[in-house]
Amino acid sequence: QVQLVESGGGSVQSGGSLSLSCVASRDTIKCMGWFRQAPGKESVEVASIEIIDRTYYIESVKGRFTISRDNAKIFLELNDLKPEDTAMYYCAAREYAMCSRSLKDYIYWGQGTQVTVSS
Repeated sequence: QVQLVESGGGSVQSGGSLSLSCVASRDTIKCMGWFRQAPGKESVEVASIEIIDRTYYIESVKGRFTISRDNAKIFLELNDLKPEDTAMYYCAAREYAMCSRSLKDYIYWGQGTQVTVSS
């Protein structure tokens, strides 16, 4: 079993920045990423990073969010935040080398951290 512990998040005004981090309890995790879920909407993958540092970003955050990793810890820098970025952000991980766009392919999840952006 792998535990994911998230930190960061908070409330900012539009255009502001926040940082999220997530640490896994085991360093054999190959794919880690962030999903977000806004009220009344489905959870979507925001960004992910594989063990070879290949990254993925949902189109709406490209150029604004940056994901990075240091072994079993990942970081998500959120810049130029918009009200539509408001959501609960969840760290997710899987032991396969390739990340997946589908949340059902991730078996390890963090508790979630809230990001709120006001206009």
